[in-house]
Amino acid sequence: MSSAYHPETDGQTEVVNRCLESYLRCFASEQPRNWAHWVHWEEFWYNTTFHVTTGTTPFETVYGRQPPNLTRFLSNETKVAAVALELSERDEALNQLKAHLARAQAQMKKYADKRRRDVQFE
Repeated sequence: MSSAYHPETDGQTEVVNRCLESYLRCFASEQPRNWAHWVHWEEFWYNTTFHVTTGTTPFETVYGRQPPNLTRFLSNETKVAAVALELSERDEALNQLKAHLARAQAQMKKYADKRRRDVQFE
């Protein structure tokens, strides 16, 4: 990251910022006023994504082990209402992310296919 008075950064910072921006855009497109609600998911996503430069995830680099898996919440799995609500919201967020990613992939495919043409080789 850079400050307002020292905007010099290496190219990697801009790459990370673009990744984080597009991730937030996927979530916040339906609820733009609630973008801050998704920041912790953005952090989890970034820290559990494989990075080519290190050959591992940032989580594994820091903690020396694989990040924990997210399991689906089954209703009535917990008796604490706050925990149940948090887990339900997490599952909703994951489902929303999958839907947004599928829509983004379909749009990218549409744009890629727009310039593609079928070539027959003999």
